[in-house]
Amino acid sequence: MAHEPVLAQALRNLPASAPEAVVVDNFVDALMEALGFDKQKRIPQFATGQGADHVDFAARYDDSEGRSFIQSPVDPYFLLEAKGTDSNLSYGTPQYRSTFNQLRRYLLAPKCKNAQWGLIINSVHMQLFRKHHKVIFPATPCLEIKPETIDQVVHDQIAPLLRQPSRALVVAVYNNKGGVGKTTTTINLASLLNFIGYSTLVIDFDPNQRDLTETLEVTSQSPTLFDCLDDDRLDIHEAIATYRKLDKKANKEYGIDILPAPKVEDLKTDDPNSKGIDINDLIRKIGYHKLKKAIDSLRSEYDYIFIDSPPNWQYFSQEAVYASDVILMPVKPNNVYSIDNAAEAIREFFPAIQAKRQDGGPIALPIFFNGEKLSNSQHQRVRVYLEELIARHKKDYKFDLTPYFFPRLTNARKDYRVFELENHAEISGASFSRLPAVYAHKTARDYYLNLAKEYFIQ
Repeated sequence: MAHEPVLAQALRNLPASAPEAVVVDNFVDALMEALGFDKQKRIPQFATGQGADHVDFAARYDDSEGRSFIQSPVDPYFLLEAKGTDSNLSYGTPQYRSTFNQLRRYLLAPKCKNAQWGLIINSVHMQLFRKHHKVIFPATPCLEIKPETIDQVVHDQIAPLLRQPSRALVVAVYNNKGGVGKTTTTINLASLLNFIGYSTLVIDFDPNQRDLTETLEVTSQSPTLFDCLDDDRLDIHEAIATYRKLDKKANKEYGIDILPAPKVEDLKTDDPNSKGIDINDLIRKIGYHKLKKAIDSLRSEYDYIFIDSPPNWQYFSQEAVYASDVILMPVKPNNVYSIDNAAEAIREFFPAIQAKRQDGGPIALPIFFNGEKLSNSQHQRVRVYLEELIARHKKDYKFDLTPYFFPRLTNARKDYRVFELENHAEISGASFSRLPAVYAHKTARDYYLNLAKEYFIQ
């Protein structure tokens, strides 16, 4: 044991039932050092600015002027919340959910708004989370840690992520039901984020319908997106088209980048006598998980990347979800099928992708009601249906849909609100002008700004 690495030795020396204070003193201190946060770069019991909340550790590398976190204790970069060995932090347990919610509250607190990472840990499990503005999502699975593996996990998995955070958040817009406004949401949310200063890319990954490509009258480039997925030697930047709008009053140009969906019949084949390929040929040609690899190569160039997904659970929607960090789900509140389909996707489809990814992602964001104004009686009817759906899933599947359907609901606060994006003539009619509604109408901008604030920006 004389040459055993420091973290392995610290973990092995912990008593079997170590309380939180012992875990912190005998293991977490060594962990923080291993992550590059020496005593000048970390502060224990950091006040988050939210009531009396204090996170176990906040840390930051030296700032641009060379000041350590101790010298300038503002804008932590990394938060850590530790628990004792008696807390079961394995994925999905009540203590896991409670600890994650605690960390989430700290990451969103006033003095931690610029934090980018959070870690929950005891002496048995650890999981790293990425914070992108308001969105918090897993950067690793919930890892079981042992003396034999802890140093490798920290040095090879955790530390490299902290040093090079991904710039872009990748969002798949999905519902298994058609007609819920996925394309309209994708176009206007991406355009709104661009309007307020963020760089955005949208991907039309529905070659059957091509609604996003057709709505904005974008011409597919050569090589196409699918050419680049088939042959990774091609430069995907050459497949990106641009959509630009000049605001003459402000003398400012707005716009989004687009990876359009080509017409399947226009795609080339290796057979010079062929008239084109069908969808099944295209799937065989592309293969699996290529979209994620292509998007990962673009993450450093954008703040947000949106994928407009087709309304089914087949190859293209599965690949879109696989490539994403989070899934945004529009739902029509007066259409029970769109609600039921959202529940099925959250319960069954997305966990299947998580099992393939093995990195904790992607995760579903809470649903939102899209494009309908509800009366009080309609609100009540929808709420009753959602409560019954949640109860049925708890009984039949042992799966809790509450965080996805009633994200504000707690034991102390009976808040059943679901975010609503009301319909408006300017939004529904904008497709005829081939223009994102948010570029043309302030009302539309306000609606989608509220959506962005609800889910994405602080």
